[in-house]
Amino acid sequence: MSVDADTVRRIARLARIAVKDDEVEHLQGELNAILAFVEQLGEVDVEGVEPMTSVTPMVMRQRKDKVTDGNDPDAVLSNAPKSEDNFYMVPKVIE
Repeated sequence: MSVDADTVRRIARLARIAVKDDEVEHLQGELNAILAFVEQLGEVDVEGVEPMTSVTPMVMRQRKDKVTDGNDPDAVLSNAPKSEDNFYMVPKVIE
């Protein structure tokens, strides 16, 4: 797969990056080099390799999934601009 000048301009526009015409050729080469490297990674034999989260063996720490109310309504509502009876007060948005 290779990238042409029009594709470079389209990628730049989608990424909202200003690219001058004299930079397009250089970026085209850079993008083609990246894509060639990605294609090269596809050739790596990963048969029997387990997915991992780190290069060192470790177990992901997990917590019990239980719902709590925080047990401290004053702390929970401390950043609320307006509250009443331990509830956030928001402006009416529907007439």
